[in-house]
Amino acid sequence: MKFFRTYGLSYLIVIFLTFAITWYFISDNKNKLVSASNKSIESVVTITSANNSVYTKNKNDIGSGVIFSEDGYIVTNLHILNSQQIDVTLNNGKNYPAKIIGIDKNADIAVIKISADQELNPINIADSNNLKVGDRVLAIGNPYGIGISVSNGIISATGRDYGNPYLQLIQTDAAINPGNSGGALINENGNLIGINSKIYSNTGAYQGIGFAIPSNVVVQIVTQLIRYGQIKSLWIGNFRVSSITLKLNEEITPALRIIEMEKVGPLHQKGIKVNDIIIGINGKESNWNNLTQSLRFATLGEKLILNFYTFSDKFKTHEFEYTEEILN
Repeated sequence: MKFFRTYGLSYLIVIFLTFAITWYFISDNKNKLVSASNKSIESVVTITSANNSVYTKNKNDIGSGVIFSEDGYIVTNLHILNSQQIDVTLNNGKNYPAKIIGIDKNADIAVIKISADQELNPINIADSNNLKVGDRVLAIGNPYGIGISVSNGIISATGRDYGNPYLQLIQTDAAINPGNSGGALINENGNLIGINSKIYSNTGAYQGIGFAIPSNVVVQIVTQLIRYGQIKSLWIGNFRVSSITLKLNEEITPALRIIEMEKVGPLHQKGIKVNDIIIGINGKESNWNNLTQSLRFATLGEKLILNFYTFSDKFKTHEFEYTEEILN
């Protein structure tokens, strides 16, 4: 009988400890997300502008932005700026006029600036290269203009092109709706990992697939816009590629097939078409990393050399060189 009493007591202790430990981790996880939200929510703002812009045909007049620095620089999406008449509303309700400092049409990034009579809360920025699929994230913004809101999810994928190979977008299932564009995607430590930019949807509303521009790319773009008012990097057009293998000269080699391309930009002007294949990048192997790095780091005075195997069974080589883009 003593044995059964001892065994029963031990069993109850094990159940209690298991329940306590489980509850601790659940509570800790919840508290961590609450802390992350509290840390960053003051850094996210609402942006409104009248609909008479040369930058965008967007019919909405509201979006979100993220305070980048204490002196009033704010990063957002270009497509939400419907005019030069821009107003920024802080999370405490105070409203300030803003002016455009610089834009990057290809990345859909804009930097605006306010002169505030109060201390601002710039967001802390994380290294987006350290992201892993499955990491928990929070999206902060002003969906449909109802007010600054927070939604949670995970990182579903990284390195998505979705029409733009320059950005290597973060994919998330955190709810992103109209009005969230330009807002913050943060990690569970409350640090910025991306700027919410677009969604994949048949309805125009959230369907579980959203995209954010990685923080490392954002910092690089914003730094240039603040310093120069424009971007000093190479753009050859907006296109998508898929990785394939190709047999050339009896050897199997990696290559990138163009699966989608807008009919604007240097690629289109040189006659490159959908289904043409990139087989070399600056004399190196044709893969996704080499392409994105070559595009990102080609600046004034540098050339990008791409070798193609075209749909018409011809080999072509094209050079692309950075030229200054005048900001309108």
